[in-house]
Amino acid sequence: MHYHLALGSLLNLDEVILEAQQGNRPGHAMWNLRQELDAIVHMPTPDAVQPIDHIRAKLISLPEHWALARQLSERLGKDDVIYCNGEDIGIPLATLCQAAPHRPKIICFFHTANRPRVRMMLKLFRLQEKIDVFVSNTAPQFDQLRQTLNNIDESRLFYLPEQIDVDFFCPGPPAADKSRPVIASVGLEKRDYKILAQATADLEVDVKISGFSRDVRPLAKSFPKILPANMSRRFYAWTELVQLYRDADIVVVSLFESIDSAGITTLLEAMACGRPVISTETKGLADYLQTPGTVMTIKPGDLQGLKSAIAHLLNHPEEAELQGKRAYKLATSHHNTNRNIAALSTLIRSVS
Repeated sequence: MHYHLALGSLLNLDEVILEAQQGNRPGHAMWNLRQELDAIVHMPTPDAVQPIDHIRAKLISLPEHWALARQLSERLGKDDVIYCNGEDIGIPLATLCQAAPHRPKIICFFHTANRPRVRMMLKLFRLQEKIDVFVSNTAPQFDQLRQTLNNIDESRLFYLPEQIDVDFFCPGPPAADKSRPVIASVGLEKRDYKILAQATADLEVDVKISGFSRDVRPLAKSFPKILPANMSRRFYAWTELVQLYRDADIVVVSLFESIDSAGITTLLEAMACGRPVISTETKGLADYLQTPGTVMTIKPGDLQGLKSAIAHLLNHPEEAELQGKRAYKLATSHHNTNRNIAALSTLIRSVS
């Protein structure tokens, strides 16, 4: 069998790993998986787009996703297994492979199975018959897939816990110039920074937000119109981001309700750095908030709950330290990249 990886965005994996080896950024799971399987990596490029791809993109995804799917559907056959790291490329590929007499085995990770267009494509083109295994990292996504794909065999649903590079995100000393407690928060997707601003505006702390992304636009309701005097927001390079976690007395993952895994990366990065975390208990994160003593949780929109949780951890540093140690142990034992890749490579080989 020949193994393939289809990525939803253009990325120089070798350059990423070179930077990672120099200690300038985390590694990438798809590079590890490529090495493990000796797989060929395929990525979308704008120069391959044809007029038909623009037409198909009106259904879902981007024209370059359809261009890549079109090329792959013409080249791959029954001796090929392909893992798609998102429905943005997986759905176009499965759709175009319907006409192939000997289609490849398709394994697809689903981030947002609840989106109307995703549900529509799955039903309209009967993709249950073309995608061999549906992968996700949260239980609500599988609930949605079961609802969309009637009577799907449970053996075709594969739970893959989210992973983190625990060699890069790891404990370390705070910066020498740190002058007062730091509350850190990272990310943009489904974030509720208004409530964090309200909960901390009167505290003698520095609230530092790494809230910029080329892939995610913040919701209009995410940020207050004017940041409090003790709150700052800027872009943090990878090494700065690790130091931000290490400086943090508390990391807050403040979210609006969601059934997807928004916030999971920040949660695990903070845990891998051994920091105490307060997280909104969303449906999408429920799987990751079950281990007692690792994360303090609040309900969505619970301002008083957030205030109380922050005050408690600031006033009980020994408890905060213990929580951070428990979180570190959980992140490194259950969410490290090597564990993730071992499980995924075993799955991919099993469908051969």
